[in-house]
Amino acid sequence: MELTRRRFSGMAAMGAAWGLAPGIGAQQPERSLRYCIVGLGRISMQHFMPATRLSKYGRVTALVSGHRDKAEKMAAEYGVPAKSIYSYEDYDAIAGNPEIDAVYIALPNSMHAEYTIRAAKAAKHVLCEKPMATSAADAQAMVDACRAARRKLMIAYRCQFEPINLRAVGLIRSGKLGKVEAISTGFGFNIAAGEWRLNRKLAGGGPLMDVGIYSLNACRYLTGEEPVGVQAYSSVIDQDGRFREVEENLSWSMKFPSGAVASCNTTYGANLTGFFRVFGSRGVIHVENAFGYDGQHLTAAVEGEPPINEASTERDPAHFPRLADHLAECVFDDKEPKCAGEEGLRDMQLMGAIYKSCQTA
Repeated sequence: MELTRRRFSGMAAMGAAWGLAPGIGAQQPERSLRYCIVGLGRISMQHFMPATRLSKYGRVTALVSGHRDKAEKMAAEYGVPAKSIYSYEDYDAIAGNPEIDAVYIALPNSMHAEYTIRAAKAAKHVLCEKPMATSAADAQAMVDACRAARRKLMIAYRCQFEPINLRAVGLIRSGKLGKVEAISTGFGFNIAAGEWRLNRKLAGGGPLMDVGIYSLNACRYLTGEEPVGVQAYSSVIDQDGRFREVEENLSWSMKFPSGAVASCNTTYGANLTGFFRVFGSRGVIHVENAFGYDGQHLTAAVEGEPPINEASTERDPAHFPRLADHLAECVFDDKEPKCAGEEGLRDMQLMGAIYKSCQTA
């Protein structure tokens, strides 16, 4: 992917408009967090790497790929020297590269644990895409490895930094909505045949692991609570060969300590725009396109208050600079990331419970 003049100009304009993210789009300071990109796929090349150019602290200084030609093309675009292009076989050599502070892991889910643990052993901080791993045991091993190496581990839950999602959280925490009684949420799409996400060994599961995790995580940050019970059902409707290894549809419910209940749906068989609706004793909040790369839209009706109707003006890759900069600030100030490894571990534990419930239903 080449960064055209038009795309660069548009990204610069977005940076100037991001008042909610101080420093994004600003001139690069002397202090920076230098990232090694592990895996050159869509999310890294089309989202995270361009976002580092809009971030305050993020820089791309190394690449890991199984395709040398692709890596060399991206290296030329980002000014990465040939000596800082690695294959998966010589990945451990990043330990000897002082121009790497952290790795951004954008590999298939089943590879997250291995490459996080190896990064920790190489004394590098880690920003890992979600889902954190394919099992709670692997997620725990990632947490343990980074803790032992005294390196930061952050999971890329970008929605926890997105302004409209944060606005919804703020309205709930303010008490305007009253007591949260129920949440309804869903996210899905009609997946094409041949996607690696349909391979259980690589993905760890179906839509729950891919897009359902957004709804799961949202229920946790909206309520500020951890579920105390789950019940779930899965199904395969389309007998076209895509779903030999993973579920097509999954629906689950959760109960929280406060008594609030959540109803969640995810699918690989239909286009389901990500949304959540929070029902409180004094009102309701609805966020459409809640988990997309841009286009979030919040409406709320609260007793005794004027209607709220707010839409995000941000455009992709607006969310990703916040991830790059947050990890940088945590490294600089030696503080725990907002979405540390334990956050991803909790989602892995809950998804394990959801899958177990499907098997016994």
